[in-house]
Amino acid sequence: METFLKGKKRKATSTPESTRDDDNESTDVKLAIMASLFPDFSQEALLDTLLAHDGSVEAASASLNDRRPEVAKKPRSSRVVGSQTSLKFFATGLPVSGDGVSPKKAKLLSKKGTTLHLYDPDDIAQHTPCSIIHNFLPPDEAKELLLEMLEESKSFEKITFKLFDNVVSSPHTSTFYVETEEELNKQRYEYFYNGARLTDVRKITPQLLRVKPRVQRCVNEEIQKRIKTQYPDGKKLKYQSPDEWSPNAAFVNCYSGGKENVGYHSDQLTYLGPRAVIGSLSLGVAREFRVRRILPRDVEDSSSEDPDAEGQIAIHLPHNSLLVMHAEMQEEWKHSIAPATAIDPHPIAGNRRINVTYRDYRPSLQPKFTPRCNCGIPAVLKVVQKKKENWGKYFWMCYGGYVPGKENCAFFQWAKFDDDGNPSWDKGRYKKSSGKLGVDPLLRRGQTVDKGTS
Repeated sequence: METFLKGKKRKATSTPESTRDDDNESTDVKLAIMASLFPDFSQEALLDTLLAHDGSVEAASASLNDRRPEVAKKPRSSRVVGSQTSLKFFATGLPVSGDGVSPKKAKLLSKKGTTLHLYDPDDIAQHTPCSIIHNFLPPDEAKELLLEMLEESKSFEKITFKLFDNVVSSPHTSTFYVETEEELNKQRYEYFYNGARLTDVRKITPQLLRVKPRVQRCVNEEIQKRIKTQYPDGKKLKYQSPDEWSPNAAFVNCYSGGKENVGYHSDQLTYLGPRAVIGSLSLGVAREFRVRRILPRDVEDSSSEDPDAEGQIAIHLPHNSLLVMHAEMQEEWKHSIAPATAIDPHPIAGNRRINVTYRDYRPSLQPKFTPRCNCGIPAVLKVVQKKKENWGKYFWMCYGGYVPGKENCAFFQWAKFDDDGNPSWDKGRYKKSSGKLGVDPLLRRGQTVDKGTS
């Protein structure tokens, strides 16, 4: 079985520092880590070894690496790629959800410089902003959708944008699907991404449309389950929409070979709004999806911007798995698809992975309603993630600088939403009789206000 904690941890500058780092973890957590590293050994043997080395996971691991158990490995009960015993069987301090019980937030097990590998759905739901459903579609439906998307992907494009004054292309190909001709025209001529219009927008395919109701039903079930079992007092998060999640668009990505990847990022909230939920369906070859929590820093903090600084968690996405990225994902975490040095080919897709991300675009956040910057293009919605004093606040800013040959203007404007994530111009201006939204004219012009920083 693949290990769940890989040794990418930086070497400590001194033995006492390393000892203090180990002492911060409880015996239950240490035992859970040891169990995932050495699934062949009994819990009693692991505990004895840990105690014999004064509670040092590093020293105990080194000792066990010198010998292999004579007992047979436990048979796998899961048919998904990669498996492990759930942490809940070892870490007694993990919260247990129940009716009327407010869940206690679990301690993040990832540590600076390490990658924690999780396979069990309960562990993923407990320690990440995601939930996963393996073997999501009936096998025939998954196969038909995969074949359809493999054919479509032959004409997918790489997105080109400017980054640090250099023109770069995305390390994978993608395209965008909507359901109606009206939405198709809007996406082509009104919507902007990274400061520019998309060049490849398509009408949704038969199989994507066929699968959508199943995704919608499952995601809504997972949203309610998460609110009940993971959120404080069993209530939705502030700014999270109380409405049913109803996908009306899909980004589809194709990763061909282990080298194609995407670095750490948060998805744009411009048309999704605050506390967005995304349903992500994986087909074809299995790949590693990594997440890491964003820790806000003080202004004077000069900590490294190393993407591993907070530690990262790897979720393995096999063929026909649905990953639900919940409402805390985009604001509080970043995610990536890590490069793979070796992959196990899929019998149909070979070395290719298809990723379908179903999204719920809000009518109140169409470009005709959102602020425009001084460049005359729709502003992008972002959230403060790094500075403690403004952490979690939303703002509109220019994104024209991402277009080759253009520069950002000085536009900046704090965004205002009610507790349900409705924009300020929606409240009191939405006419149910006509279904139209009114807009404050000031929000349509480029207005530079007090600047903030993310």
